[in-house]
Amino acid sequence: MKIAVIGRGNVGGGLARLWREAGHDVTEIGHEGGDASGSDAVLLSVPAAQIESALAGVQGSGKAPIMDATNVAGGGRREGFESLAAFVKAQTGGPVAKAFNANFAALYDRLGEARTPPSMVYAADEEARAVTEQLIKDAGYEPVSAGGLENAGAVEDFLGVFLAVAQAGTGRFWYRFAPPERF
Repeated sequence: MKIAVIGRGNVGGGLARLWREAGHDVTEIGHEGGDASGSDAVLLSVPAAQIESALAGVQGSGKAPIMDATNVAGGGRREGFESLAAFVKAQTGGPVAKAFNANFAALYDRLGEARTPPSMVYAADEEARAVTEQLIKDAGYEPVSAGGLENAGAVEDFLGVFLAVAQAGTGRFWYRFAPPERF
């Protein structure tokens, strides 16, 4: 799969590396902008306050599904939008998924140590679901659907619980959502 990653930080750069290791063709795009022509998927991994400028600096993404990994902690939601993912959809007009925003990028290198793949909660437009699930698996996680993009705000808000647990003494961690028979 051809993937354009917008943002070279811990999340974007880390996922680019994991996807390359899984055999994907990955183009990393930083502040200078770039070309996403022919991409099968796009990851948006920038601070929320930089969504508009990051998207404006990328040409050729067409209608490739965009996986929005931004967080409200990086600039908050835009007025009139129930989620950052809904704002991204309004900016691009294409299918969007909310994913990769609630896992510690610092643990990407340790995914191979997990007895079972950790969970990655996501919400997606139907047209973005299959590619999002595949790339979640290829990064080493198990996809857990939170439903359609109308639930992206809940996935974004999950970050608050996630960070509270970490700050309460757990430190960096993985999480797993699964029925009892899969534990």
